[in-house]
Amino acid sequence: MDIQYLLFLQGLRIATGGVFDELFNAISKFAVDIMPFLPFIVFWCVNKKWGYRYLSTLGIGEVVNGVIKLTVCAYRPWIRSAEIEPAGDSKVAATGYSFPSGHTMSGTSTYGTTVAWQRNKRRWLAVLCGVMIALTGFSRNFLGVHTPQDVLVGFTEAVIIILLVGYVQNKIDGDTKKLDILAVIGIIAVICVIIYIKVKPYPMDYVDGELLVDPNKMMNDCFKACGAFVGLIAGSFVERHYVHYEIPEGSKNLPVLAFIGFMIVFGWKEYFAPATFVAAFGGHWGNFIARLILWFFAVAIWPICIQKWAND
Repeated sequence: MDIQYLLFLQGLRIATGGVFDELFNAISKFAVDIMPFLPFIVFWCVNKKWGYRYLSTLGIGEVVNGVIKLTVCAYRPWIRSAEIEPAGDSKVAATGYSFPSGHTMSGTSTYGTTVAWQRNKRRWLAVLCGVMIALTGFSRNFLGVHTPQDVLVGFTEAVIIILLVGYVQNKIDGDTKKLDILAVIGIIAVICVIIYIKVKPYPMDYVDGELLVDPNKMMNDCFKACGAFVGLIAGSFVERHYVHYEIPEGSKNLPVLAFIGFMIVFGWKEYFAPATFVAAFGGHWGNFIARLILWFFAVAIWPICIQKWAND
């Protein structure tokens, strides 16, 4: 039934001459290429508490999504059925196993946290983000890279994590000792995740003597997620104990500093990290270290720079 649904959407793509392909591809990419930087902007410029909530939700969500993907090991739709032909370059951009959808999880984490934050303040923004969640999930089906169940579970896990992070944040209410305990638990959890994904068995199916899906490549996204989460934990520890970042509200330099910070982390993620650490240490540990540096920089280092230069 899921493949038949994707074939129905594929028929619509063909019937409309692919006129909507780039639109849904852009919606899909925006959720994972741009929206993950929103937590940094919120943290630096708008609301530190909500910045941490965004970061925690996205960081935990990516780790959980990676673990589920590598546990279920569901093949992509075009592997399950030769009739499925994804639109444009979406097949190349789709990394990891199929279940659950990482794009949907990531988009729901950022858009959904915005809904939780703005639902009673700016209802129009909450509604817009709700629409973007739906469009992001649908785009994964429309492009032919995920089944409906992939999208539904990706959405569900993100919603659960949004609620849990909010509940824990409100219960702890900035208690440094409790946050340090959670930090230790988080590091232990990441160690367990890495051991688990490295030692567990994976399907090794061959077609014409060629491995259908290389599990080593499928682990890359989970190593990225683990590195980012460790960077968040370490950065948060340094920020809470030593930096004590306070948003310099009213500073005329803050928008410029936020833009510079965005360009640094974006450039690192897209260009410099792949050319340095990933090239030197490979897809697993290279991505782990690169994402650790990125998130640590965003949470601990750039706030120091903002505080130093905001009123210069």
